Amino acid sequence: MNQFKTTSLADQVFERLENDIIQGVYPRGEILTELGLADELGVSRTPIREALRRLEQERLIESAGKGSRVLGITEADLLDIMTIRERVEGVAAYYAAQNITPEGIKELTDIVDLQEFYFSREDAEHLQQVDDRFHDTICQLSRRTVLIDTLVPLLRKTRRYRKRSLENWSRTANTKKEHFAIYQAVVSGSARLAEELMARHISNAKAHMMKGMKDNG
Repeated sequence: MNQFKTTSLADQVFERLENDIIQGVYPRGEILTELGLADELGVSRTPIREALRRLEQERLIESAGKGSRVLGITEADLLDIMTIRERVEGVAAYYAAQNITPEGIKELTDIVDLQEFYFSREDAEHLQQVDDRFHDTICQLSRRTVLIDTLVPLLRKTRRYRKRSLENWSRTANTKKEHFAIYQAVVSGSARLAEELMARHISNAKAHMMKGMKDNG
């Protein structure tokens, strides 16, 4: 894997494997081995071993004798993750509104402008990237380390289902409106309103994702 650099190699391998598991490249039940992954990714077994250890801590895989069995994200996992996001991400929006700066306002304004631009062109791929950026930015603008450490891994784990949700244009239109309302509350410093709107947004997303998982797996 030539694109991997020697610095933080284990981190890069972990991120690659985590993303591939979440996206379903390695389906639930598949057995992963150090040797097989080392050959596939073109790295030594040492960063593979470290990455697998971290994936097991994240409960995305489990030990299976001579390899590791992929667990992925189950329906119960997704429900729990979205329920936590509903509670915690609302709090993040509250603190983002409390701590908003001119730089933060500009960053969020750029994001909602891009969202409008890509929506007008029905560009689902870029809309997903903007959706990721919106939630990541609200999280970072909270300036609350515990909230950030809690939310960032959960945002990664729901990326596949957020992408699938955004492929439904009706839901995408509602997401755009909900994001804009949250944006207005945050940049105006309306902390309680930002919290309420974000919690409602995540609740709506949860309902849509859970239905999608039941229908599509």
